[in-house]
Amino acid sequence: MPASEGQIAAFLSVAAETLDTVDRVLGDCDDTTVNAVPPVPGVNSVFALVTHVAGALGYWGGSLLAGEDIPRDRASEFHATGTVDEAHAIVARLRVDLPRWDPVAANGIRNPEATGTTRRNAATATPEWVLTHMLRELTQHTGHMEICRDVVARRADRPC
Repeated sequence: MPASEGQIAAFLSVAAETLDTVDRVLGDCDDTTVNAVPPVPGVNSVFALVTHVAGALGYWGGSLLAGEDIPRDRASEFHATGTVDEAHAIVARLRVDLPRWDPVAANGIRNPEATGTTRRNAATATPEWVLTHMLRELTQHTGHMEICRDVVARRADRPC
């Protein structure tokens, strides 16, 4: 079953607000802190998280929903490094791509055979599920970025 226009509009609105938060997190970083990894096992840098979010949304929205061939190396996303400007450019690209990819959900999934995820149910996912999953990934990892920023910058002005 295709996603409704209302669901797509709601997704795009909340995604845009969440990308605003990502941009604010990046605005609090410099080229050192954006790549700093907190001293906690399994935690990633802000830059790695931005890269991972772009990879995840590119897979689910671009490859699976829209049928584009967007190569993804999921494992390397967690080790990606770069500058704050490069991270802002990744976010800017998502702001262009999401409104282009997600209206396709009104017509169903174009490439259920797309590769780039560890989830076993991707081939049978519905457009509604994909949009919800994309939003979950974006918001969950945005929270991770906020925590990472606070830890690596030792921000006392952000109480828990």
